[in-house]
Amino acid sequence: MSQSSPFFNRWLSQIGPDQVVAVLTDLVDAGAVFAVDSEGKVLFWSKGAEKLFNLSAESVLGQGCAQALGCTDRDPCGLAEQGEIKAQMVQLQRPGGAITCYRTARAFFDGDGQFAGALEFLQPQAATAPVISKQNDSETFHGILSRDPAMKEAIKIIRNVSETEATVLIRGESGTGKELVAHALHMESQRRERPFLAINCAALTPSLLESELFGHVKGAFTGAIREHAGLFKRASGGTLFLDEVAELPLELQAKLLRVLQEQTFIPVGGDAPISVDVRIIAATHRSLREEVKAGRFREDLMYRLRVVPVFLPPLRERRLDVSLLLWHSIKQHNLQGPRHIDSIAPEAMRRLLDYGWPGNIRELKNVVEYAFAVGRGNELSLDDLPPEFRETPAPDLLQTPLRNRARHADEEELIREALRLADGHMDTAARHAGMSRATFWRKRKKYLID
Repeated sequence: MSQSSPFFNRWLSQIGPDQVVAVLTDLVDAGAVFAVDSEGKVLFWSKGAEKLFNLSAESVLGQGCAQALGCTDRDPCGLAEQGEIKAQMVQLQRPGGAITCYRTARAFFDGDGQFAGALEFLQPQAATAPVISKQNDSETFHGILSRDPAMKEAIKIIRNVSETEATVLIRGESGTGKELVAHALHMESQRRERPFLAINCAALTPSLLESELFGHVKGAFTGAIREHAGLFKRASGGTLFLDEVAELPLELQAKLLRVLQEQTFIPVGGDAPISVDVRIIAATHRSLREEVKAGRFREDLMYRLRVVPVFLPPLRERRLDVSLLLWHSIKQHNLQGPRHIDSIAPEAMRRLLDYGWPGNIRELKNVVEYAFAVGRGNELSLDDLPPEFRETPAPDLLQTPLRNRARHADEEELIREALRLADGHMDTAARHAGMSRATFWRKRKKYLID
């Protein structure tokens, strides 16, 4: 369905498209709007962009957008390949220091399918300027939003410890925002102008993980045709975030301990130590003390990592935040269009508030994205929610995940029984096991369960 009258083009020609675009973008006061051509050169620079970056249109027009924006991300923007980007967090340089923005962009292509340029919108992470803001008893800190007392206490610890060089261990279930907290610690520290790099220790094999962390020299192994700088070297002067650190193999734990103690490491296949200055922030959903008791984690490394522990409560224990986060996510999607939600049906809200949220905040965002994708109209109804919200699971199974029952000490048996109870349905089985769908899928593959 067309969003304009048949006479819209005639009206544009009378007013002048350039004037209409200028006025339209001026209405977006809390962000920057700009256009680039096929070579990435800036063609249009809104008044909001002038205000945000303190750069006049005259000084920016014709420049490459990377130069104008002072992009600090080493990866290419990828817009020509992706076609569209929504609410991507980026760090940009401007006179007076760095700024973190949410980037939304749309590419245009010519008749031959070649990239012809793009329109982009950059919204500051906190549109009201200060990083910390309080409204309606809620607190926002570098994208962390909560009115829950336990989360507020965690934010207080994060703010205080960010001023130090102390090693931080973030404990929380999958989807609770551990990487967001790590990034907040980095942005509030003296290292904010240096790199922030992250790696999931459970995502790679031990050999690949060692090479990715510490790098390798040319000829270190078959296929090592050139020298590779690892994350420790690339993050020097900045922060390295080790997610799921409890999954780190024992042989690599000793090497990590050496870096923490001596600030040196030896690349794979190398013979000369390399000195680095890196702050480590680690995260895990497991108890490291329990992992030490089980012989899977070094006690000396645990104490090195756990100088300042930060606990992130799961969303099911933050009932005050469910509605707050739902509306925050809905408002973000409302800005992107085409659907606009301004109310939630009572039955849908009841199901959302009663849900156990095993995937925590990540799952909540996915549920909102699902609702915007499948539903229509200004009200979010029960039919707009994923199938599990319309099911009527057995109350005892919903309230008590299998993993909390003493007889299920064996993880493999836990996965098998959850699948049996759910009749093979992955989402339901993951809820029974008290895991996110992604974690449940990974565990099922680990134990080769069909």
